[in-house]
Amino acid sequence: MFSQYFGHYLLNNGLLTADQLKTALDLQKTTHVKFGVIAVDEGLLTFKQVEEIHEKQKQQDKRFGEIAVDLGFLSNEQVEHMLSSQKKNHLLLAQAVVDQNYLSIEEFTNALNEYKRIHSLSDEKFEAIKTGDVDAIVDSFIHMNHLEKERFAEYISLFVKNIVRFIDDEVFVEASEANHIEAKWLVSQEITGKKPLWSAIAAEEKVFLEIASVFAEEELTEADDLAQASVSEFLNLHNGIFLVNMSNKGTELQMKPQKVNHDSAISVLKENSICVTIHTSKGKFQLILSHLPEKVVISEKSIENQTV
Repeated sequence: MFSQYFGHYLLNNGLLTADQLKTALDLQKTTHVKFGVIAVDEGLLTFKQVEEIHEKQKQQDKRFGEIAVDLGFLSNEQVEHMLSSQKKNHLLLAQAVVDQNYLSIEEFTNALNEYKRIHSLSDEKFEAIKTGDVDAIVDSFIHMNHLEKERFAEYISLFVKNIVRFIDDEVFVEASEANHIEAKWLVSQEITGKKPLWSAIAAEEKVFLEIASVFAEEELTEADDLAQASVSEFLNLHNGIFLVNMSNKGTELQMKPQKVNHDSAISVLKENSICVTIHTSKGKFQLILSHLPEKVVISEKSIENQTV
């Protein structure tokens, strides 16, 4: 995740062009190997065991290695051995841009240091970000002062992890304006209880279908009932895992049925909400959260703003 995140920082600051960033990220695909593949290649797991671990990830918020240890498939030492190799992946972007003569290693290092300075990151947090720590990355861009910051950060971090697990492992996340959003497709779900929360995925049709197709494991070309149900089920699965995490902390919550809206305008109170843009290789979409569900207003998109 670090490569996409820092790569977009380089792009936004004029150090890379969009084409150069795409080329650099594409070059990494030949060297990026998922944890399960490494384990199978080294003879530590079977394909069947890998699939069993993937299924468990649909039920609980744990890393691949953690579940493998819980199931008795791997030892902690074996997991640490493989993690030690993965932690070097933050150098892949540097190698790619240097090999392509886009930046010198000095320029890349200077950009890293400037990023660290701008965001006032400690050495510990910066190292966590460079190794792709989702929690640290999310915390670095959520600039909120109210009491819900921690819960929003937990929710967004888990959401990003679930996007990587079930939809796409090329993810970059950034904060967006949350006041008024228009969406071709909106899938929402309200969480009720002591700490209520309204959550929604807002996407244009192309990205909506991409998410639906990946999660349904079949190509969907129309935003029909099956496509809508697929995206709805992804949000429901994610929220289910979030509720398990909250329950483990002593907060019991419930979920209402998902809702799907077409050509909608969403209005929320800025001080009670947050919106993040999720960039993937499939396209970008918005994740919207509000801790005051009763203040969320969903209406039809104004006619003059609709595409004819």
